[in-house]
Amino acid sequence: MGREDILDMINVVLTTRELEPVADADLVLRDVGFRSLDFSEVALRLEDELGYELNFEASTMRRIGTIRDVIDFFVEASLQTDVHRV
Repeated sequence: MGREDILDMINVVLTTRELEPVADADLVLRDVGFRSLDFSEVALRLEDELGYELNFEASTMRRIGTIRDVIDFFVEASLQTDVHRV
């Protein structure tokens, strides 16, 4: 799963909530209205697409502040070798 694919998923979630899609990955989540529930929805969509559960620690989520951080987080999580098929 590439960075553009993840950005597309983020934009689907945003537009479902009638928010503007984003193109600038350096935007602050708060400024675009991206919430923790949106993060969870992107994670579920990504898991469906990949066919396995993402494994990550919640503590790493504290450093997420921008769209780029979200994308980086999901790229790294999707590369983990310890997977659980869904």
